[in-house]
Amino acid sequence: MSKQRPPSIGELRQSQIVTTFGPGAMLDLPNYSVLIGGLESWRGRGKAIHEERLVGWLQHKLGTPDLRLYAPPVDGDHAYGKPTGISAIQFPTWFLGLVDQTHTEPDGRVYRTRPLVRYTQLQGGKYLTSEKKRVNVVPVRFVQACVRGHISDIDWYAFVRRDYNALQKGQLWFDEGGAGNDFAEIFVRCETTGLRRALSDATVPGAKALGRCRGRQPWLGPHMHESCDKDNRLLTRSASNGYFAQTMRVIAIPDSDQALRDAVSKVYDPFLMVCEDADDIQRERRKPMVQAAIEGFTNEAIWEEVQRRNQGIEAPDKGIKEAEIVTLLAQKDTLGEDKPEGDFYARNHPIKGLPAAAVGKVERLVLVHRLREVIAQVGFTRFDAAFPGINGELDLEVEMAPLAREAQWLPATENRGEGIFLAFNPDAIDAWLQREGVRARGEQLREGFDVWREQKGSKADFSGLPYIMLHSLSHLLITTLALDCGYSASSIRERIYVGDQGYGILLYTGSPGAEGTLGGLVDIGRDIGRHLERALELGRLCSNDPICAEHDPVSALEERYLHGAACHGCLLIAETSCERRNELLDRALVVPTTATADAAFFAEDL
Repeated sequence: MSKQRPPSIGELRQSQIVTTFGPGAMLDLPNYSVLIGGLESWRGRGKAIHEERLVGWLQHKLGTPDLRLYAPPVDGDHAYGKPTGISAIQFPTWFLGLVDQTHTEPDGRVYRTRPLVRYTQLQGGKYLTSEKKRVNVVPVRFVQACVRGHISDIDWYAFVRRDYNALQKGQLWFDEGGAGNDFAEIFVRCETTGLRRALSDATVPGAKALGRCRGRQPWLGPHMHESCDKDNRLLTRSASNGYFAQTMRVIAIPDSDQALRDAVSKVYDPFLMVCEDADDIQRERRKPMVQAAIEGFTNEAIWEEVQRRNQGIEAPDKGIKEAEIVTLLAQKDTLGEDKPEGDFYARNHPIKGLPAAAVGKVERLVLVHRLREVIAQVGFTRFDAAFPGINGELDLEVEMAPLAREAQWLPATENRGEGIFLAFNPDAIDAWLQREGVRARGEQLREGFDVWREQKGSKADFSGLPYIMLHSLSHLLITTLALDCGYSASSIRERIYVGDQGYGILLYTGSPGAEGTLGGLVDIGRDIGRHLERALELGRLCSNDPICAEHDPVSALEERYLHGAACHGCLLIAETSCERRNELLDRALVVPTTATADAAFFAEDL
């Protein structure tokens, strides 16, 4: 009898798992709504992903010396093979029956109404009406969660009866008026008691309409929970604030032992990691795959590298971004090797045609013909994203929900692409910071940041004016470059470098497929002066001026405390491109605006 592999209920790309649909994420499939399971429930792992700087940082910061990175498992193709893939659980477990009925209130208002039922009340996956007719159901749109990432079904009986000790009996109905999008027009009704309550009650801050969170973590197991002192909040299943993957990104950079490390990485797991001496290395060489990978290196050299890995990768002595900018600013014409399979290859290029405002301020252009980006997911949050620091490291003071009960590995993905790196003169930035207009603008931005920090209860430090200035310039450049380079603006990402090692912007593109290596970004980088001039001109005037330019960061009416002169007409771009989710932006620090003319870094006449 042949063994049939259970069919998959949906498909996702590996990169989507790491950045968008990791453990704990809600996902709508054609016939289901599910919650992605924790790492322990995944069947198998994908290929090992090696990036020592990232692994070393994670091992050191998370206190897990044996931590490794693997790609998410792919769905197995062999009927007799060991099943692989990502597990998910059905969530939520409350459904709405698709019936065509109406309910009329005493005031004469008519509502569309549908029965609200538990999974256990269904028969064969369908709802049995009072006329004994079986009808299809759809998952209810609303669940409850807390800021610590816990999530569960809403206790609809307790909600409508305003009593969390209420009996879980009786038929509930969902009454919807209008288009069904206004929470004030959506009601939960109890047929037994006649009670009725608007869903909008669950959106009132501090009302505690959904009760205290019970710390449930269904993605880790059906009975997993922990103590929690937060209140439940209403969450729409498909809302964008339901899941924020917390990821770490690094750009692979070359070092003196890179060739040896790359060779070992190809066959370390599962071949070389079990070796106990150099003789074992020799025995493993008999395997064609191993010999092809480590050819040209002695057994002793391979054994030393294997020992170093088995003992745990040391914590990096430089920050995540610090090591990258040191490499990019190295006094060399070329960095890395120009090989099709290489991870990094860059060349210095003369800067031509700079606008007068940028002369003496932009001091180096590096065209990165090949780069490799590694992204690992560490945890996730709900409702609010936890930003990485300006050094590229995650803020571990933010309480993230776990990916597993005991994570021994983390899901990761790698992208290959190209980029442009611009370095800026530190002396010019220091001189700019001393100007009175810049200091005054900095106080305005800092006041807005302080209001945001107080509202969020955050302990984050102010990023500083150089970061905001370079970040804003980066967005202007992305918008400009996308017009000519052949990539969409959402395909170009940024990496801002600010610190003692220097100041710079890396604009790059990368993907698991071919789009990240088309060569268009490097090609237009050779004429960066013209594109920089266009970017500066773009920032001078916004279509929403003077409203945009006159925005006050501390204004409580708009609640855009992390924005100066920035809006969708000028600086805001796709959040997939921005390393700070479109926060900490102000074009008044880049060029003169209609409201602020004395804070611009590029202040000369354009």
